[in-house]
Amino acid sequence: MALRDDRLPEETDFTRLTWVKSSHSDNKEDECVEVSSVLDVIYVRDSKAPDAILTFPHASWMAFIESSLRH
Repeated sequence: MALRDDRLPEETDFTRLTWVKSSHSDNKEDECVEVSSVLDVIYVRDSKAPDAILTFPHASWMAFIESSLRH
């Protein structure tokens, strides 16, 4: 179940999302970080534990990415 967001259904079918692998992940299918988004919500998961999904507001995710690029 996703964290509650008024713009999304309380339950999101994560199997229907399009997941993108991190460019820093190696070629092994079971060892990567994957990201997806719906509206202004970003979802992040580890391919080894696909049911454990982190949820971030878009603005927070962008702040994280921008900070990562500076370091």
